[in-house]
Amino acid sequence: MNRTWRKWEPEEIEVLEEMSEAYTLRQIARRLKRHGYQRTTEGINKKLNRLGYSTRTTLDNYSCNQIAKTLCVDSSTVAGWVKRGWLVGKQRSATHFQVKSQDLKRFLKNPPRRIRNLIASLDQLAIKTLVG
Repeated sequence: MNRTWRKWEPEEIEVLEEMSEAYTLRQIARRLKRHGYQRTTEGINKKLNRLGYSTRTTLDNYSCNQIAKTLCVDSSTVAGWVKRGWLVGKQRSATHFQVKSQDLKRFLKNPPRRIRNLIASLDQLAIKTLVG
């Protein structure tokens, strides 16, 4: 499929800036479409990055496995943080937890003293990828 490039209109950029922190790329695309603009989620993602916005929304939820994989730690480590109450998470099954982005961000900014050195040693780019 051959797509032609179109310059972003000021109204489109206004919608992006308004929605960037709390909505998914698909939700932004739908809002733009209601305003008469046709943009792909890939195009929206690229434009947000160029404008300096994170494409991770505050609506995101993560599994312990996703967090562990990104931070290069074992998933049982992340599950242990949740079980100890250090990281807020909802239990989805006997062995699976779901963590909201805002709770993960809070945890990473102010980790418990016992693991502060571990958190400080993690790849900061990986942390930014997770929490924006």
